[in-house]
Amino acid sequence: MDVHRIVPNLTVTDLPRAVAEHTAALGLRVLMDHGWIVTLGDDEGHQLSLIARDATASVAPDVSVFVDDVRAALARVESAGLEIVHPLTDEPWGVTRFFYRGSDGRVVNVGMHTVA
Repeated sequence: MDVHRIVPNLTVTDLPRAVAEHTAALGLRVLMDHGWIVTLGDDEGHQLSLIARDATASVAPDVSVFVDDVRAALARVESAGLEIVHPLTDEPWGVTRFFYRGSDGRVVNVGMHTVA
């Protein structure tokens, strides 16, 4: 399993305001907007996601890690004995993902794009 990208997720209470603040402060542009999560970025691949809530999970992740093989990643997480807090799911927006919680309580979203 190879990691392709890691994106921090900031949980916010006012998504439009947070988008405006961070685009103004950092000069990033909106790359993706699902209405509940917005990813900002630049041409060099730097990214920051702002999330008000998760669309299908009961908890918002602190970070998203995109990999080439999400099932292999799940096997590694299970072997490590970590808590799965959102099961492996084929999401309607073209991502297959799961969440796990580390011992510090942080939630990690691990996924891969399943639709080009």
